Amino acid sequence: MADNSVAGLQQRYGQRWRWLAVATVMAGTMSTVLSATVVNVALYDIMLEFGVRQGQIHWLATGFIAAMTTTMLASSWLLDHFGIRKTLATAMALFTVISLLGGFAASPEQLIAARIGQGAMAGLMQPMAMYLLFRIFPRNQRGRAMGIYGMGVVLAPALGPVLGGFLVDELTWRYVMFAPVPVTATGVFMVWRFLPSPENRPNPYPLDVPGLVLLGAAIGLSLDSLNRLQNVLGQGAFIASEAAAALLFLTLFVWRERTARHPLVNIALLRKPVFLYANLGAMAMGLALFGSTYLIPLFAQTALGSSATEAGLLMLPAGIVLGIVFPIAGNMADKHSSRKLVIFGILAFTLSATLFALSGFETPLGWLALWAAVGRVGIGFMLPALSMGALNPLAPEELGAGSSTISFTRQLGGAFGVNMVALAIEHGDHQNGMPTVEAFQFAWWMVAVFLALAIVPVWKMRT
Repeated sequence: MADNSVAGLQQRYGQRWRWLAVATVMAGTMSTVLSATVVNVALYDIMLEFGVRQGQIHWLATGFIAAMTTTMLASSWLLDHFGIRKTLATAMALFTVISLLGGFAASPEQLIAARIGQGAMAGLMQPMAMYLLFRIFPRNQRGRAMGIYGMGVVLAPALGPVLGGFLVDELTWRYVMFAPVPVTATGVFMVWRFLPSPENRPNPYPLDVPGLVLLGAAIGLSLDSLNRLQNVLGQGAFIASEAAAALLFLTLFVWRERTARHPLVNIALLRKPVFLYANLGAMAMGLALFGSTYLIPLFAQTALGSSATEAGLLMLPAGIVLGIVFPIAGNMADKHSSRKLVIFGILAFTLSATLFALSGFETPLGWLALWAAVGRVGIGFMLPALSMGALNPLAPEELGAGSSTISFTRQLGGAFGVNMVALAIEHGDHQNGMPTVEAFQFAWWMVAVFLALAIVPVWKMRT
């Protein structure tokens, strides 16, 4: 049996084993990002095939992100009990099976269920990368490692919409569900070959199942109440009671985390000002990233009449720009203030959202591609700086909880961001059952305002 200890991997592969490990976790993150983005260009065709409106079909995006957000916090417990090899390999294998099942869905409900399953496995996979990078690289190389890792990962959102558009136009939307399968199947093999076995583990402790259930209920009920606001007539009392129940579950969750012996969320970390402000910034970034990724292809197809391929190509320059910016921003995060880099990123993305809000039928697709690229410059500066600002002050034993927490807040912002822009679109003007340009413009203004407000907590993030 091969020796997969750190010493064994170093002996077998030399110092390059760290980069082989980075490539391995990159495969896991790429599959989650690919799955999160590739479906967006298929939404229009799915709406037509199943005869549903945008108000229901957005659950393909929201359900994925909500499930990812909920399970993400369990990754720290899984890492402590099973190590990164077993956890990541199992999550990748299950993700592969669920993706195949989703491709054969016979109803929108089955498809949404598959997307929720994908999201649940993605939530376990995504924090693994940050955890590994901060454990195997010294402090002065973490920004560079994050930049290189991020450069590879952005290939997924860059190529995902293009691949999705091609699959939808040339084959069928079902192939967008199959798209991540080769990546995750290859990733299972890479995990067993390149990732280290845990050298030591903490004493066994129970998973905070009550906390996980309370959190899942709070997120699910709050998102469903937001979704029902798209058609308030006759549902006012039910929406109010559902929102009250979500608030109750959230209150019980916070109480549980403050009193539990082994909480799902380490509340003590959130008492550290820098970590708290970085998480608030990550929440805003999640809203910007996932909200825009949902808006742009749907805007191009439903309001401007573009094909799925054209909508995918619209996102390609933005992905390439993000791939260029990410390693540069990662290196800068090793040397400069995280706060300044994040604020620059916020301003860049706010500009992008404002330009989209001012765009209409007469705006050429080339200009829209440029607006998207400006936004990805902002994301490229925000992501590594927020991670560095949040995790660098933490002790090594806090990295697992810290990485899962900031990943959680980023995804939580994304889940509510997609739901909020879907709500804004649904309440906007429609023609023949499809949202108009004006509906999308209102959604873009909302994104711009929310992100600009994030400057307030980030300004207090002194690192």
